[in-house]
Amino acid sequence: MGSFSIWHWLIVLLVVVLIFGTKKLKNMGSDLGAAVKGFKDGVKGGAESGEPLPPSQQVTSSSAKANDANTVDVEAKNKV
Repeated sequence: MGSFSIWHWLIVLLVVVLIFGTKKLKNMGSDLGAAVKGFKDGVKGGAESGEPLPPSQQVTSSSAKANDANTVDVEAKNKV
């Protein structure tokens, strides 16, 4: 046991290339890069943009929730 040598990693790389092929690996790499870039842009853009959040993501105060008839209070109350 122990760490893998460079020869182990080269054999693993060779097997992966033989299974998937270089074209498919290139496509997967570019797709992964685009996804990471999109995620970074989304995180950066969401923090900097002055646009309001959609209603499903907005945080409302407890007084606004109390006025809504469909809101269930989470505090347990004993029946007397």
